[in-house]
Amino acid sequence: MKRLLSIAILLSAGFANAIAQDATIFPRGEKAANVHHVGNVWLVELAEADSTFSYSTAQASFDAGARLDWHQHPGGQILLITDGVGYYQEKGKPKLIVRKGDVVKCPAGLPHWHGATQNSGVTYLATSPVQKGKTVWLQRVTDQEWEAPASNFNTNTEKEILKLSKDKWQWMADKNVDKLSNFFHDKSEFVHMGGSWGKARELEIIKSGGIHYKKADVHEASVQLIGNTAILLNRITLLAVVGGNEVTNPFMVTEVYIKENNEWKLGSLSFTKLLTPGNNN
Repeated sequence: MKRLLSIAILLSAGFANAIAQDATIFPRGEKAANVHHVGNVWLVELAEADSTFSYSTAQASFDAGARLDWHQHPGGQILLITDGVGYYQEKGKPKLIVRKGDVVKCPAGLPHWHGATQNSGVTYLATSPVQKGKTVWLQRVTDQEWEAPASNFNTNTEKEILKLSKDKWQWMADKNVDKLSNFFHDKSEFVHMGGSWGKARELEIIKSGGIHYKKADVHEASVQLIGNTAILLNRITLLAVVGGNEVTNPFMVTEVYIKENNEWKLGSLSFTKLLTPGNNN
């Protein structure tokens, strides 16, 4: 299982790079002086507070390894993670991993810090009410705090991916090509024992019954999140009709999901036939 996951991670990295779009929306801004942070950080003020709007909005971009000092906001702050992978930690709580698409609410007056991970930069939009005062800077984040183990900020993501995978098997069994067409990424790839092909051919095969995925019994599943990519490994027993013949085979199925426009799409589906039956729970 671990070996297959390692292979899947390497393959998905290349796939993600191939379909990734330029995530930059706003200019990067100016490199900030290292006064209240460690590493390289770029800031750009997007909208200043005025007599009508009592909050400001800025973009911050961190190189891998960069992080802010501990600090607090008298009026609180909201972070919209727009790119990369980073850390967020509130005083007295575990450190969390944040990713593109996450929304973080920093409570008013609560000491916290945020920044990039060791291997990935992070970019976010920050909006803060200013009527109660500016950021209050505290002590520097220690190496021990920054290197401590971290948990996923959005633990529901794994459940979301697992549910999507389950729904996909049902759509394939029902030959619901309308659902699948929206679910499959336009550049998706499908790897079978008899060959590999893209989205259009996979949909046609499902629609025509060339391969009818009648029933997939899932015995084991795990999800690995890497930025905006999710890799799911399924150990299944698949009952299918191939060329008019009903067959049952054990497979390890690797599914790669890509998050685009806040929606998960299936980027790759690969079947690896197992030498041992897949119904050992």
